[in-house]
Amino acid sequence: MKRARIASLLACVLSLQVLVLTVSGQDSDAKTDPSPGLNESVLSAMNLRGLGPALMSGRIIDIAVDPAHRHTWYVAAASGGVWKTTNAGTTWTPIFDNYGSYSIGCVAVDPRNRHVIWVGTGENNSQRSVGYGDGVYKSLDGGKSFQKVGLERSEHIGKILIHPKNSDTVYVAAQGPLWAPGGDRGLFKTADGGKTWECVLAISGDTGVSDVHFDPRDPNTLYATSYQRRRHVWTLINGGPECGIHKSTDGGKTWRKVNRGLPGVDLGRIGLAVSPINPDVVYALVEAAEGEGGVFKSTDRGETWSKQGNYECVSPQYYQELVADPHVFDRIYSMDVLMMVSDNGGKDFRPLGERWKHVDNHALIIDPEDENHLLIGCDGGLYETWDRGENYDFKANLPLTQFYKIAVDNAEPFYNIYGGTQDNATQGGPTRTNNVHGIRNSDWFITVFGDGFDPAVDPRDPNIVYSQWQYGGLVRFDRKSGTLVDIKPRTEQGGPALRWNWDSALLISPHLHTRLYFGSQILFRSDDRGDTWTAVSSDLTREIDRNKLKVMGRVWGVDTVAKNNSTSFYGSIVTISESPLVEGLLYVGTDDGLIQISEDGGKSWRKIERFESLDVPEFCFVSDLEASLHDPNTVYAALYNYKRGDFKPYVVMSPDRGRTWRSIAGNLPERGSTYTIVQDHVKPQLLFVGTEFGLFVTLDEGKKWIPLKNGLPTIAVRDLEIQRRENDLAVGTFGRGFYILDDYTPLRELSEELLRKQAHVFPVKKGLMYVQANPLGGGEKAFQGSSFYTAPNPPLGATFTYYLKDSLTTRKDQRREKDRALAKDGKDVFYPSWEDLKAEDREEPPAVVLTVRDATGQVVRHLRGATSKGMHRITWNFRHTGFAPAPQSGDTDGPLAVPGKYTVSVATKVDGAMTELVGPTPFDVEPLGFSSLPEQDRQHVLEFQRKTGDLQRAVLGAYEVAQETARQLTFFKNVIATTPGVDPQWAAEARTLELRLKDLLERFTGDPTKPRRSEPAPPGILERVETAVLGHWSTTYGPTNTHRKSYDIAAAEFESVLGDLRTLVEQDVVALANKLESARAPWTPGRKIPNWTKQ
Repeated sequence: MKRARIASLLACVLSLQVLVLTVSGQDSDAKTDPSPGLNESVLSAMNLRGLGPALMSGRIIDIAVDPAHRHTWYVAAASGGVWKTTNAGTTWTPIFDNYGSYSIGCVAVDPRNRHVIWVGTGENNSQRSVGYGDGVYKSLDGGKSFQKVGLERSEHIGKILIHPKNSDTVYVAAQGPLWAPGGDRGLFKTADGGKTWECVLAISGDTGVSDVHFDPRDPNTLYATSYQRRRHVWTLINGGPECGIHKSTDGGKTWRKVNRGLPGVDLGRIGLAVSPINPDVVYALVEAAEGEGGVFKSTDRGETWSKQGNYECVSPQYYQELVADPHVFDRIYSMDVLMMVSDNGGKDFRPLGERWKHVDNHALIIDPEDENHLLIGCDGGLYETWDRGENYDFKANLPLTQFYKIAVDNAEPFYNIYGGTQDNATQGGPTRTNNVHGIRNSDWFITVFGDGFDPAVDPRDPNIVYSQWQYGGLVRFDRKSGTLVDIKPRTEQGGPALRWNWDSALLISPHLHTRLYFGSQILFRSDDRGDTWTAVSSDLTREIDRNKLKVMGRVWGVDTVAKNNSTSFYGSIVTISESPLVEGLLYVGTDDGLIQISEDGGKSWRKIERFESLDVPEFCFVSDLEASLHDPNTVYAALYNYKRGDFKPYVVMSPDRGRTWRSIAGNLPERGSTYTIVQDHVKPQLLFVGTEFGLFVTLDEGKKWIPLKNGLPTIAVRDLEIQRRENDLAVGTFGRGFYILDDYTPLRELSEELLRKQAHVFPVKKGLMYVQANPLGGGEKAFQGSSFYTAPNPPLGATFTYYLKDSLTTRKDQRREKDRALAKDGKDVFYPSWEDLKAEDREEPPAVVLTVRDATGQVVRHLRGATSKGMHRITWNFRHTGFAPAPQSGDTDGPLAVPGKYTVSVATKVDGAMTELVGPTPFDVEPLGFSSLPEQDRQHVLEFQRKTGDLQRAVLGAYEVAQETARQLTFFKNVIATTPGVDPQWAAEARTLELRLKDLLERFTGDPTKPRRSEPAPPGILERVETAVLGHWSTTYGPTNTHRKSYDIAAAEFESVLGDLRTLVEQDVVALANKLESARAPWTPGRKIPNWTKQ
């Protein structure tokens, strides 16, 4: 026992020493910034737009329910952060988007304080694509904010256990690094709420703790499972001699290994559950070598164990969790491909039921008040059942999809995006729609089921989509018919066994749209869309025998626990690129660290085994290759080495077809593996990379990288594609779905020189004019309820991107900035003069005004833009200023503009004075042309709309005047009745005016007598004007003859009403008002300023 304590202390000390060395190393590696003005804040307008989808959601790893408010749930996504609902899943809020990790292992709510939330980062499974965390976080305000409280080097947290009587005492089961030894590994305890930690159970640098439980009667009694495992690109070992069950009866001070009755062979991952009904009973789901695993039960608090049955999880590295039912003794649930349940303590298991539910279960919550009410987290998201698995409600509003690779097509007018996912098929859908609802789950479709990987779309025919499932399964999907055909290459008779990667590489040649390249260890080519294949290489890998490689210090035998399970065949092609400038110039990257180059279409190959003089380790996984779009000799590569425990970014380029290389990783964060790289098709130096923790852009070919974070949470960016027609960057994340950076063209112009300009307007993308459809009615979510998932379209209209060197500030802002500077320096801050304060009080806030003009120079619309320094975006919705009565601020929408040529200029408005900053910048507006019927000439339509708009302006204005006059007459009648000295006959005059006005108002609104009694009546002027103006508001077709006739009738009727109204308002009412003034009656609204002479 003393030896175990010494080991624990040594492990903690070593962790702290390595942490100090790591931090010191990072500090000493500071680099000089080559372009200090170009930074993240300058790119604030470059906002990424999330598409979802939530069609199949994504992997849920843990669930915590607020014990005091059981409609409040916290959901931990394996690689999508933490989400909170306060209404049982109707709506969700991501509460962990901007912290150091996206991969989550567990979440827990303090049973004594519902506002205290603990999060363990780093998924607690040993899956091949698992993300890594950066420690334990704690929230004191129900998830509004979090603070990291330690164990930064744990990387994977199995469980967090909070003491039921003392909130400051918390245990953390740290599995430790998956890919390397060391780190914060073992069972850790804090007695002060996370300020300090003690490693109370340490086994070795290879073995951590995966599961921990209290005895519910005595929190000083704990059970913990030790978990020895290691994964690399080529293997998994999911157990060893150090796996086992440990028990403490003194709050973790001392521990005993309690394996009596368990198999005597090497054990693997172990899942525990303590019966809440009889805590003497403990259940263990044990993985073991040589087929000795199964379900074990202890009836003496873990002292001895007896095997109950041979049931084992399909893949314990991915599941292996037990939950004991609090309602029925000996009923236990096992997380597995199917949710399994035993009603006899583990002797027999049966599927709970998965009808219309996704498989692969990881988390279960049993309602303590209802045994039939379950919450289940699985690879397909979150499900709720009220009848114990007979029927399920899917929470279809959690966008957590894990995309490996993505592709975009060239569909018109809006392109589609495709992505291969972890366990959720290959999904495709639109990047925007023409309706107000945006992008719904129903807009997405499946091209092939299974785990999905690298898709590709025929650049000439968007109906031809190539999709994969694991280990080289390849189909050609015909979107038009919905059918697919298997086109996976097969080896020739007597040929070698093919080593397909879990995520095999696929490429459509940029020179022939029917030509495909597809790689196992051999590169295959098809010139007929996959109907026939030809091998164009021999084995392009190192041909290493993975079973001879050392893991955890030695070579392991064939009976090792889970050896090589859930692992790709080692030695396979994982990325392919062909130069778009030179046909047959091929680049191939492998999972064992080779880059192979052929300059003759595969007849001969040149091997790159290492990067001489570069800090790039040998055997790095070559994640992505990008042959330059501009230079036939240049190629870029993104590599990673995290599956050996090295999280550094590796991005390199070669100017001579791979003969020499240089690093372009620049200032990329030291912790963040690199997965993908793409080059802009216009500016060669403009590159994007996706890393473990986000998206970065360089404007100078890697000298400096700038993060693109707006709208994008902390998340792994696994793949990038550029839609060249639209100049959009498509982003595939591993846990938060798709994102689009709409029209990134401003990045091509950005430079230090541009930033020195006072202001700048970037080129404006052509605007597609259409009226949004409303197929479900009722706006974005229609009448579907708050849980109805929608992702936004880009704003409809022409989008302007502009830059301001300095913010526009008021006198008060300027004074306060000076005052703060003086106070910071300890100097006197003097009170302003009264004149200065008056000037501050009267000052109108400065404004940025964007003015849209048509081809003739006529002003179409004024827009108010942001006034702060940096880049901004604002969208003109193609409409003129409206004709309705003006509000106090802003304006109203009018008719659609005419497609054609326009300009936009930018000016400042300070104290009412306009100063132009940037002169006219041209742009085009084109109709989308979705109409089934031919549209009318837009110029004629606009002329009609202007004519009806002018009538609308006059009618609504006159109607407002008439209503205001009615209110005036009410005041007149009151003062006539109450003021001494006023001629009583004036009351009759006021009444006559009132009745005349009512007759006029009825001509506007129609006679209300019949409608009040539910009978029809002829329309008034207002209704006819509404028909003329709004009857074709939601179409580009144009007005019908009914609309034109409505205008003619309304105009004729209004012409006669207008004269009568002018006579009444401007003559007769004024005459009565003058009489009231002469009689010195109290002032009433609408009268002129009273007469008065000083006495």
